[in-house]
Amino acid sequence: MEKYKDYILDFLKKILETESPSGFCQNIMKLIKEEANDMGYDMEFTNKGCGVIKIEGKNKEVLGLSAHVDTLGAMVRSIKSNGTIRFTSIGGYLMNSIEGEYCKIFTRDGKEYDGTILTTKPSVHVFSDASEHKRIEENMEVRIDESVTSKEDVEKLGIEVGNFIAFDPRVRVTKSGYIKSRHLDDKAGIATIFALMKYIKDNNIIPDNTIKIFISTYEEVGHGSSYIPQDITEMIAIDMGAMGDDLCCTEHDVSICVKDSSGPYDYNMVNKLVSIAKDKKIGYALDVYPNYGSDASAALRAGNNIRGALIGPGVHASHGMERTHIEGILNTLKLLSEYVK
Repeated sequence: MEKYKDYILDFLKKILETESPSGFCQNIMKLIKEEANDMGYDMEFTNKGCGVIKIEGKNKEVLGLSAHVDTLGAMVRSIKSNGTIRFTSIGGYLMNSIEGEYCKIFTRDGKEYDGTILTTKPSVHVFSDASEHKRIEENMEVRIDESVTSKEDVEKLGIEVGNFIAFDPRVRVTKSGYIKSRHLDDKAGIATIFALMKYIKDNNIIPDNTIKIFISTYEEVGHGSSYIPQDITEMIAIDMGAMGDDLCCTEHDVSICVKDSSGPYDYNMVNKLVSIAKDKKIGYALDVYPNYGSDASAALRAGNNIRGALIGPGVHASHGMERTHIEGILNTLKLLSEYVK
C-alpha cells in the first residue's frame, strides 16, 4: 500500500483545502464526483446531496463503506451595529479552539470575504478581563477584512443571515509523515476510501460482495447516513480514531471502535476486523468512544436493518487542531482492502 502514499497525501490536501461545513458541500461534492469519474467510477446523488458509488462484487450481498466530507464550521447569525458578525456553530467544538482563526464568509451570490474569529474582548491592552472573558458563542465574533464600521456597511457587501463561514484548515505535511490540519475528521477517511477505489481499479480486483460507497454531507450535525441504500446489509464507517484519556490508539494505528454513544458495534464484524489486523500484522487498537457518533451509528439509529462497524486512523486533538500520521491512514487502507477481498 506504500505506493498509494503520494496519492493519499495529494488528494487529502486538495479536499482539506476545499471548504465544506455541513450544509455547504456542493463544491467538494463536485470535486469528489470528478475524482471518481476520472478513476472510471460513476457517482449518483441522493436528494440531500450525499454521493453513492457502486463497485460490483462476486456476491449479491452489499457492503456499505461510508465517510463524510462535511466539516465543522459556522453560519452568520446576525450582523452587529459595529460591523462585526455574530455566528452560530455548525457541529460541536470548543470556542477556544477557533479563537484567532482565519475564516471565509460565503454570500448567496457567490462572493467570498476573509475574516478572523475573535472574542468580543480581543486585546489585553484594552480589556483588563480579556483572559477571563468566557469563550462561549455569544462572546465570539467575526472581524471582516473589509472597510466596514456598521451593519449597513456589511449588508452592502451582500453578507446576510444564513451565510456560511468556513475555517482555515492550515494544512501541513511534515517530513516525518505527520499531517496537521483542521477537518481530518473526516477527510482522512475520504482519502482512504478513494485510495481503496484506486487500488481496486489498478489491480482489477472483484470484491467478494458488491460495495456501495456512501459519501455523506451532514455527519457533523448528526444525520449524515441516516438514509442509506436499502440493499446494504453491513456497513463500515471510516472516520477518525480519537486519542486521549484511557483510549488505546495512536496516530500510527487504525482504530477499531467497539462501542460509541450509540452502543456496541456488530460483534462478528469487529471480530473479523481484529482477526484480519492480527493475521496481516496491521497496527491497530480497540477503543471505546463515549462521546462519539458515526455514520454507521446514524444509519442504525434511523432504523436501517444493517450490521455496523467503525474504523479509522488515530487523530489527536479531534475537533481542534487535528493531527494524524500517514502510517495510520495506510493501516486503515490495508485493513479495508483485506476486508473487502
